[in-house]
Amino acid sequence: MQKSIRLVSGLYLKLALLTVAVGFALRIVLLFNAQTTSLSFSFGEWCEIFLLGAVNDFCAATVGFVFLWLFMLSVSRTKYTKPWGWIILGLLTAAFCYVAFFNTIFDEYGSVAPRIAMYVLGYWAGSFALRLFLPEGFRNHWTTVWFALFVVLYVGAIVFNGISEFFFWNEFGVRYNFIAVDYLVYTNEVVGNIMESYPVVPMTLGIIVVTLLITWYLFRHDLVRTEELKGWQWKAVVGPGYIVALLAAVGLLNFNTRFQDSGNVYVNELQANGLYKFYDAFVKNSLDYEQFYITRPDADAEAFVHEVYGSTGDNLRTVQSGEGAEIRRNIVLVTIESMSASYMERFGNTESITPVLDSLYRLGMAFDRVYATGNRTVRGLEAVTLSLPPCPGQSIIKRPNNAGMHSTGALLREKGYNVTYFYGGNSYFDNMETFFSGNGYDIVDQKSYSPEEITFANIWGVCDEDAYRKVIRTLNEQSGEGKPFFAHVMTVSNHRPFTYPAGKIRIPNDSKTRAGGVLYTDYALGQFLAEASKQPWFDNTIFLITADHCASSAGRTEIPLHKYHIPALIFAPGFVAPHEVGGIVSQIDLMPTLLSLLNMDYDSHFYGRSIFDPGYINRAFIATYQDLGYLEGDTFTILSPVRRYEQYRVVPTEANPHHLEPAEETDTTLVDRAVYYYQTSCKWNKR
Repeated sequence: MQKSIRLVSGLYLKLALLTVAVGFALRIVLLFNAQTTSLSFSFGEWCEIFLLGAVNDFCAATVGFVFLWLFMLSVSRTKYTKPWGWIILGLLTAAFCYVAFFNTIFDEYGSVAPRIAMYVLGYWAGSFALRLFLPEGFRNHWTTVWFALFVVLYVGAIVFNGISEFFFWNEFGVRYNFIAVDYLVYTNEVVGNIMESYPVVPMTLGIIVVTLLITWYLFRHDLVRTEELKGWQWKAVVGPGYIVALLAAVGLLNFNTRFQDSGNVYVNELQANGLYKFYDAFVKNSLDYEQFYITRPDADAEAFVHEVYGSTGDNLRTVQSGEGAEIRRNIVLVTIESMSASYMERFGNTESITPVLDSLYRLGMAFDRVYATGNRTVRGLEAVTLSLPPCPGQSIIKRPNNAGMHSTGALLREKGYNVTYFYGGNSYFDNMETFFSGNGYDIVDQKSYSPEEITFANIWGVCDEDAYRKVIRTLNEQSGEGKPFFAHVMTVSNHRPFTYPAGKIRIPNDSKTRAGGVLYTDYALGQFLAEASKQPWFDNTIFLITADHCASSAGRTEIPLHKYHIPALIFAPGFVAPHEVGGIVSQIDLMPTLLSLLNMDYDSHFYGRSIFDPGYINRAFIATYQDLGYLEGDTFTILSPVRRYEQYRVVPTEANPHHLEPAEETDTTLVDRAVYYYQTSCKWNKR
């Protein structure tokens, strides 16, 4: 029994210490990553990063040990004796048949989840049958091989996770968060993106070699001791002992999250364990505003909103845009993937990668201070489609029961417009197909393309040129129906792996750089407008061109303003005179502003308003998955879970006109406004 206990405890300690060692090395690497823009930590913060970080990693390793623990407890001769062997085989066979031939919980997740479950259960049932019917010597070899494989998989997972966290930080500047959770649902796109973006084969070979070397060095004497795992005496000690350790580790991981709420995001993220952050994001996929955030009496909040908008009920009112008849122009809304304002020469960039956008800014109604509502495509689509502040947790687009909402598409369809959502990829991604089809839009996505319409594609969809050509062909058909059209176009090319057709721009198509993606996206937009200008419907069309979000949202503060600053312009030669809009504007205000230019009257639940509205206040709603920001004037208020808030002042510097500094005094009026807006919007639009 003592040998068995020493074997199990030795494995546990080695794997835990390996996890701590990899975590320590990872923190060192992340400290010097380009995304980590500040290392001005106090002594206490350095201790949190490395000491609390090591504790968090040790606890995470304890939790992760559960699968190897279960395997070792399952090593037994008894389960192959009658009648237990036949009962277990029958249960496994029934489980396999159920998953293979019936609708199960795995089908709710779609993608490859049902197949994975079927393969795992099929293998499990088949391998158990072999062990049941073949001699005991075969079972012993089988146990040894699987024991070794488990250890190799654990070591490989520790190494692989360290490398994965590095690349995730390199892209987003944080540990795993809801983006990592969300992407697991879309395995095809994510795996394809990884395959096209990184040298997967050399990295995989490197991980395999490192894993085998570590396993051989640390565990070579343990892997041949599987005979010590048989018997029940040691299990009676180790079984309950590990459960106590597991509960303590979970409790400590949860307790230590209170040290990850400081004002320095890098300290919070570096001390955290990435896998626990992943779990935390998974369980908090939906956040109830009233449960987690500061609230005010509902009557006060609703009275404020009704006074601001002149509305009743759930912010219902009639918007009257002005004098004169309604102008029935075609509308084309282009939301560009990951187009930060900082890429434009107008906002200080010197790489000349947005010549088209920069020229359009001189030809149209140019917004200088528009802020995206979030850091994901679905947030940008939500903003321009529903004109609502972002709710905590998932975007409304990703939530169930989101059909029949008051969308811009539904509004324009009621006015006799053909309404179409164009997407170069597969619109099942991010639940776009369900949302847009349920809210008044026809959908044209990659499934609608014939083979000859695709000249180039990557894992995210067809290149922007192909997408724009499809848009023009479709709009030409619709314009012959005698009805105006509203086309919402979502681009895909400015997304890792940043691949595009060869010979189009000065940056080689195999460079796989962000600059190449931006320049090609800008080039394709220019080609689209040039071709559109040749169509008979062009002179009667108004274009709104903006971004869904910025390329990155990481920074020292929870919501760095400069990483939510996006371009936006309204372009309609001969109809909208070129001029600049200098005040703060929210992404949710863009479509209401365009509708007011067309003198449209409509019933509205929008929180977005036209900038020409006499009561318009220059403010913006900016949020992450959990933090809800409200910018008005030079004051930026952030509402966070656990019912706390922070305020910052915008103090422009030469390097960053959006630079934030902690406010010396709290403006309680602006805290209340932030609460009123978010509390009512989350209540009235709960899905």
